[in-house]
Amino acid sequence: MAVNSRPAHPVILGQNQYGKAENRVVRITRDGATHHIKDLNVSVALSGDMDEVHYSGSNANVLPTDTTKNTVYAFAKEHGIESAEQFGIHLARHFVTSQQPIQRARIRIEEYAWERIEAAGSGSGGANEAAHSFVRKGQETRLTQITYDGGTWEVVSGLKDLVVMNSTDSEFWGYVKDKYTTLPEAHDRILATEVSGRWRFNWTDDEQRMPDWEESYEQTRKHMLRAFAETYSLSLQQTLYQMGARIIGHRGEIDEVRFSLPNKHHFLVDLEPFGLKNDNEVYFAADRPYGLIEATVLRNGCEARIPEDLTNL
Repeated sequence: MAVNSRPAHPVILGQNQYGKAENRVVRITRDGATHHIKDLNVSVALSGDMDEVHYSGSNANVLPTDTTKNTVYAFAKEHGIESAEQFGIHLARHFVTSQQPIQRARIRIEEYAWERIEAAGSGSGGANEAAHSFVRKGQETRLTQITYDGGTWEVVSGLKDLVVMNSTDSEFWGYVKDKYTTLPEAHDRILATEVSGRWRFNWTDDEQRMPDWEESYEQTRKHMLRAFAETYSLSLQQTLYQMGARIIGHRGEIDEVRFSLPNKHHFLVDLEPFGLKNDNEVYFAADRPYGLIEATVLRNGCEARIPEDLTNL
């Protein structure tokens, strides 16, 4: 078979990529008797001069996906894991600069947080926390995606599965009503959602301006939660905007925030058949169907780049 087997008929190859998905790597850093954990799920996607492997099956330009897996583990040892973002930057730079056919690398990372188990008799300050015993946090999964094409970087971080609730200070009324509207207006309701959010950094390749990725995540999360808690909400859309605006206003390294917020509806249970009054105390938590509120908040003058569908990031 000829090496060059490009089809003569009008069918051509479109966008393509390949790599090793969901490489689970746990890095233990030992500081004497005290250990530190970084627990990541790393997915590598590479693209570039890959036409021939599709047209003829020639693997001359293909770095095996098994090699990308091995690189993840080797880099965990050689570079350590300071943060998910920094680890992804090391990997993306390596794949693009070490392999001529590879022109673009996309590294997606999920980080699973652990916290120390308190030892017996420990005080509120945690002075007696176990040095090497941990319990998985169940609050959220931290995310990051690093894309590098040899000249341009894009770092997008975020989180998913963070469930939050305000038990009051939320209303919903004054909306459009037609013959199919049955929803009663609410002047005191539960507002709950499961936050899926991404934020795009304005960092380029300037090592001097590289953010402190760990601090940036913690502070961004803090401002997002404070905005949720402190906003007297007349709609989930209003709360979403305040969350994004507060992040942009306090974190100069971030230019764009996108949220996908399902409205986790809580409906008052009718207790009148039992001779009981329900004074905003007993609710039915409905899991579906649910309202889904999505929007992007931008620094003025910046362009939106985060995809509308966050499952694609």
